[in-house]
Amino acid sequence: MISSSTQHDVNKSIPNVSFRDRLATVDAQGKRKWIFAQRPKGKLYNIRTWVSIGFFILFFAVPFIRINGRPALQLNIPEAKFIILGKIFWPQDFFIFGVAMITFIVFIVLFTSAFGRLFCGWVCPQTIFMEMLFRKIEYWIEGDAAKQKLLKAAPWTSEKIRKKLAKHIVFFVMAFIIANFFLSYIIGTVELWKIITEPVSRHLGGFSSLIIFSGIFYGVYAYFREQICTVICPYGRLQSVLMDRNSMIVAYDYKRGEKRAKFRKLQNDPAAGDCIDCFQCVKVCPTGIDIRNGTQMECVGCTACIDACNKMMEAVGRPLDLIRYASENGIAEGKKLRFTGRMKFYSVVLVALATLLSALLVTRKNIDGTIVRAPGMLYQEKGKDSLSNVYILNMVNKTDQDVPVTLQLEDLNGTILTTEGEKISVNKENQGRSTFFVVLPNDEVRKRKTPIRIGVYHNNEKLTEMKTVFMGPFNNN
Repeated sequence: MISSSTQHDVNKSIPNVSFRDRLATVDAQGKRKWIFAQRPKGKLYNIRTWVSIGFFILFFAVPFIRINGRPALQLNIPEAKFIILGKIFWPQDFFIFGVAMITFIVFIVLFTSAFGRLFCGWVCPQTIFMEMLFRKIEYWIEGDAAKQKLLKAAPWTSEKIRKKLAKHIVFFVMAFIIANFFLSYIIGTVELWKIITEPVSRHLGGFSSLIIFSGIFYGVYAYFREQICTVICPYGRLQSVLMDRNSMIVAYDYKRGEKRAKFRKLQNDPAAGDCIDCFQCVKVCPTGIDIRNGTQMECVGCTACIDACNKMMEAVGRPLDLIRYASENGIAEGKKLRFTGRMKFYSVVLVALATLLSALLVTRKNIDGTIVRAPGMLYQEKGKDSLSNVYILNMVNKTDQDVPVTLQLEDLNGTILTTEGEKISVNKENQGRSTFFVVLPNDEVRKRKTPIRIGVYHNNEKLTEMKTVFMGPFNNN
């Protein structure tokens, strides 16, 4: 993504500039250009390394963390069963999921508008696994970018076969390990262990899923790589509409850098800028772009170009941060990036949304249900002084224990008669259905429809309350 305003500003500063009209990873014939990214080094890369270590610890540890006997996080989509922080969520919690989706969408819009692709460069799983795991394995086996290029161009010798085979075997093993942990987030570690230890014939579905996930991860990190970010990822494709000239981006200071000149010429040319045209920022870019052409759709904000440029500026005795976090307006006006009022406002909105969602999660009821009157039934006379209505109770038990409950009328004199005895049992992590009668004295039924409230109790503790109506005769006042 290159905004028209940025193109205009850079065009004025760079004579005879030619902006590309195709993806950086596609040549003029439409064939893919393989990216050989140079190994990045620098302060920001070191910080990103520590962030990625924290991510790996979380990713591989969370499936084993249990809260109240349940996984800390499990998203069992096939069974529509979701566990978050030890609490189980069913389709009946659709309201919370709706709020969560709205919060997520608003979060994406506001966060990207203010902070650009900060998420992509620092904590996106695709970026972390690619740059901090698989790319490092590639460096370890095949060497740096220059050696990788030579190896690809070399004939198929025993050394090339050995290195290529070793790399792809390690890649598939890592993809298989990641697939196991990924699947554990869906079915849980207990079921995953059964797939591993029990005969394959008893878990054909789970084993097939494991192989499919392994193949997908291997294909992504061995071949597709940066194409995920530039072609498939919807978040990356939305950057052009979510960001504006005040968004925080990884930007090249063209006002300070132009006109470009090699270091020796730069020393003898008073009109030359600070950019020594060393192409180090291009060589380290994992998506193959030249950040000096302005903000582009392929830029994931990984900061590799910042570290590379700072290293060269330090070597030639020039000020650092020729490439830095900034905004388009900040570059144009020469202002440093700061935490603006816009960013503060968006941050407050994001915190408020996260707080609302957290409150809904914390206050969610473990026992919930609905009451409906039996279809086709009005009322029945019970003796000479009472009326009864029949209701159907649907209960959901979201706990890990069987819960026997009793029903009580709230604020009305009357009785509740169940078809299952005094208590209704709702099995753990399950749904229950029961039929019961509400009997009210005639003097409590003063109109056609009388609102009633029914409390659900367990060991004298009120779990929830449900509302319905009691139908009476037409001639009641």
